[in-house]
Amino acid sequence: MASTSPATALIPFIIQREGEEAAPDNLIIARTAPGGSRLHYRDEDLRDRDARGVLYARVGRNEPNEHGMPTGKPLWKFMHPHQQMMTMQALRCQVCAHPAKTRAGFIFLAGPHDEDPNQAEILTNQPPVCARHVEKRPMVFLARSAPLYGVSGVLYGRLTSGDLHVVARPDHAVPYGHPDLTTFLASQMIRRLTGFRILDLDELMRGLGPGAQTPPSRPDPALP
Repeated sequence: MASTSPATALIPFIIQREGEEAAPDNLIIARTAPGGSRLHYRDEDLRDRDARGVLYARVGRNEPNEHGMPTGKPLWKFMHPHQQMMTMQALRCQVCAHPAKTRAGFIFLAGPHDEDPNQAEILTNQPPVCARHVEKRPMVFLARSAPLYGVSGVLYGRLTSGDLHVVARPDHAVPYGHPDLTTFLASQMIRRLTGFRILDLDELMRGLGPGAQTPPSRPDPALP
């Protein structure tokens, strides 16, 4: 994620805040026909699943400020599951939650092990950033294609007693369409970067052209 300093006023939208605690555990696994099963919440609503139907971990949300942005002291090591999912799904900026698309494609931040021009594709849990919020990193990805790939999280099962337990904590992303996703609780959405270029900041700004970092004339509707 954009590594904004704790001393900086602007805190990325996807950062979890103090006071945003995990919701009470009310998960159940229900039988489905024919012979299947599905993980869900007893009081589930539409916001609990992504566009592909995968269930997400619930974490509370503090009251937003007048601009619709989260409030509270940032927990810099954690991304809020719902806010990460919504920005990644809608390709919104992870910092301000505005649309991240530029005239040249989508900007993704490169990690310390990602700057290999020979890689054909890269899986990332980092939502894109808009041109206004590109931090001064040595390199970024400019991707024309970033299709959804899958999710990361934990796999649940049911004991003979009927109680739920965590069966596995995969250290890799589970692709959409995998049979395990019916009883999977996701915490992050993953995209697959293809057709990308690795650029430094000067190259990126030249490619985006003048006015790329101009703030929008009006705010976009807030994410749900």
